[in-house]
Amino acid sequence: MKSIGILLIIAGLGLTIFTTAKFFTKEKVVDIGSLEISREKPHYFSWPSGVGLLIIGIGGIILWQDSKK
Repeated sequence: MKSIGILLIIAGLGLTIFTTAKFFTKEKVVDIGSLEISREKPHYFSWPSGVGLLIIGIGGIILWQDSKK
């Protein structure tokens, strides 16, 4: 249980520091016979930094409960 709490704290720190993820998808622009032109279109996925703080709190509670045993 202790390792889960530590893992949640580390993940929460990462989510607090990095609040946006960027990924790419390929999109066909032109497709004429054997000629094909495509481009990579960027997409962004973001979350509030409070999500990371909440996960840090949950990990801290798990560690606290584990230390009481």
